[in-house]
Amino acid sequence: MTRDRKVCQPCLAIIRLLWNFPVNELADLGVDCATAPQRTAAICRAAMRFCLLRGWSPLPEVPLPNGRRADVLALRPDGSFAILEVKSGALDFLSDGKWQEYREYCDRFYFAVDLDFPQALLPEDAGLLVAAEGEAALLRDATAHALAPARRRALLQRYAMLAAQRLAMLSDPGLHASVRAALRSE
Repeated sequence: MTRDRKVCQPCLAIIRLLWNFPVNELADLGVDCATAPQRTAAICRAAMRFCLLRGWSPLPEVPLPNGRRADVLALRPDGSFAILEVKSGALDFLSDGKWQEYREYCDRFYFAVDLDFPQALLPEDAGLLVAAEGEAALLRDATAHALAPARRRALLQRYAMLAAQRLAMLSDPGLHASVRAALRSE
């Protein structure tokens, strides 16, 4: 790896906090803030493709009742829900402990990462998808933990409403601005 990469100040602060080692060793960790958004988008696309090829119905960026946002919430053919948490690298995983709060809203929880991700960091009871070249492979299935019927019903309603709203906004691009304006006036 090259040592001429630029690292943003927040990332430096997190790294210094998490690890107590010289900053000149950052390149050995593969830290490259400039490519993280592109990596995240590529992993997310591969994860959604994985879902669709298995008959799951994935919905990206889903707000959950606890105020968190799932990267991908997928409704499976059996009526169960899976959450796929996309991680672009070790720093992304180590600096974000919110994923533990997502388990309350799914029957199965997965991490979606790329080939460069240090998989030993991930908990064993979470499923593992590894993305490469637009595809994702299931390396480990997630431990099942069934949702309570009332929570499943509420989550299904939230999922359906969000999916229908997004579909309506795709068919009428001007609708999005109108809806936002109407919601602000309430």
